[in-house]
Order: sequence, then structure tokens, then C-alpha cells
Amino acid sequence: MTLSVGDTFPQVTLKYIPFDAENPDACAAPRVIDTAANFAGKKVVVIGVPGAFTPTCSAQHIPGYNAKIAELKAKGVDLIVCVSGNDFFVMSAWGRALHVKDNIIMAGDGNGELGRATGLGLDLTAAGMGPARLTRFAAIVDNGKVVHIGTEPDPTQVTVSGADSILAAL
Repeated sequence: MTLSVGDTFPQVTLKYIPFDAENPDACAAPRVIDTAANFAGKKVVVIGVPGAFTPTCSAQHIPGYNAKIAELKAKGVDLIVCVSGNDFFVMSAWGRALHVKDNIIMAGDGNGELGRATGLGLDLTAAGMGPARLTRFAAIVDNGKVVHIGTEPDPTQVTVSGADSILAAL
């Protein structure tokens, strides 16, 4: 089953390292996002990407969101979470490299829980990236319910999962 509009967003546990404005190069202890608990009562944009530091993700997908933070917040978005099959240390380093600060939570799904739970997993073993990846997507989750999802037909492209598409859907 693939995640669809009207579905309850699956409960998974993701880890991230919070951004520290006073010490932006610090590597703090990881924190946990429980999607059921942390998405309750909030409007959340979840961005799934195949991999940190990959060309499309780094040049187009996440920078587009980072540039539109104020517009997303103005439309009622409480939380933006970027998830990849990388570990949370890699996601933290990628967030620092992209200067997302605390605008976007850069969460790791190294065990592929989100991909399995949503049906949006992507096996990139043939490309040398392993089986626990996510296809490229973006979802609007309102109080735990999926109200919009844009899944890229070609995960090397950013069309229906980009910031402008999500803004239009809000």
C-alpha cells in the first residue's frame, strides 16, 4: 500500500540532531521524532528524498523549501521534516551544508522504517546506495492525516514534490 490522501500518517520513529544557533557546528545528542505524537495537532510538511548530498536533493529540492520557509509558515505550516535513508549524523551534516538551520528538521531513516510504512521505499542497491531509501515525495500532514501528497514519477526530478507545488496545495 502506498500512502494516499486521507490516510493516517504512519507512526514511525525518526532521529535528528537539533540545530544549535549558538554553536552551529556542534554535534548534539540525537532527538527522536515520533510521527504520531509529534504530528498531532500540527500541520507538517514531510519531504522524502533518496539521499543526502545527492545532486537533485542538494541543488533543487531542499534549497527550494529553505527559500520558502516564511511562505510555508504563513500558510500555517508548523513543522517541516526532511527524511532520507541516511543516518541522522549525515542528515545533520547535510543540513549544516545547506544552511537550513532550524527551519527544516533533517531526520534520518537509516533502517527504512518510513519507506516500508508508507510504501514509498526505494531500493537503490544497483546504484550502490542500498535498499533502505525513499522515493522523492512531499506530503502535507494535518493533525496526523495526509491531506496532500506529491510523489515524483521520476525521483531524479523535482516537480510535484517541490516547495512551489506544496505551497499551491496549502
